[in-house]
Amino acid sequence: MAKKGDAVPGHGVERGTTIATEAMASATLKDLRKRAGQTQEEMATSLGVGQETISRLEKRSDMLLSTLHDYVETIGGQLALVAIFPEQPPVIIDHRGDKKRAPKKRN
Repeated sequence: MAKKGDAVPGHGVERGTTIATEAMASATLKDLRKRAGQTQEEMATSLGVGQETISRLEKRSDMLLSTLHDYVETIGGQLALVAIFPEQPPVIIDHRGDKKRAPKKRN
C-alpha cells in the first residue's frame, strides 16, 4: 500500500516528493503533442501505429493506462497517476506494477 512520500520505481519520482494539487495545468493529448513539437505522423511512427490511430487516440475520453503511458513517454514525459482524497495527502499509484519481485525458487 502506497503511503505519503512513497516512490514509484522507474518513474523518476523520489521518496519525499511533494505533489502540488493547487494549480495543475490542464491539457489535451493533442496539446501535449503540439508542445513537444511532434506531428501525428511522427507519433505514429514512434509508437508503431498508423496516423489515424493517433488521431482517434487524441479524441478518446477513455483509454488504457498503458496506452496513455506510451503516448506520454513518446513525447518525452513521464506519466504519474495520483489519487487525491479529502483530508489526506495525495498518493502516487504504481499503475504499471513495476514493483521488484523476488526471483522464483527452482525445484
